[in-house]
Amino acid sequence: MSATQPEWIAVCRLDDIPPLGARVLTRDAGAPIALFRTASDAVFALLDRCPHKGGPLSQGIVHGEQVTCPLHGLNLAFASGCALPPDDGCTTVFSVKRDGDAVLLDRAELATLGIDSAPQPVALVSPGAAA
Repeated sequence: MSATQPEWIAVCRLDDIPPLGARVLTRDAGAPIALFRTASDAVFALLDRCPHKGGPLSQGIVHGEQVTCPLHGLNLAFASGCALPPDDGCTTVFSVKRDGDAVLLDRAELATLGIDSAPQPVALVSPGAAA
């Protein structure tokens, strides 16, 4: 497979993510990933860490196509992972694809993006729940 072609892997079903909510995907290495679902069933994936204080974005409030950090109210756009003005800072964005009810992420991105913290076991967990 070409390095430029994504290798999509199923990580959960759409129904695993509540509307206007999030689920956390931990992985073998790197910080967890927050999977978000909007009211229109669009799915986005961000590194589950606020760029300012490191708060868990998965515990934030989803509104429109953005999430508000639960620690200090920073609003981040799902598409860019960046704070909305007047704030600044960005978190890592992961490519997401849907195939029917399946939510897929790119295997290469899972293995390389945001790999800067202690290894985590791979599991899908609810925000605030233990893995």
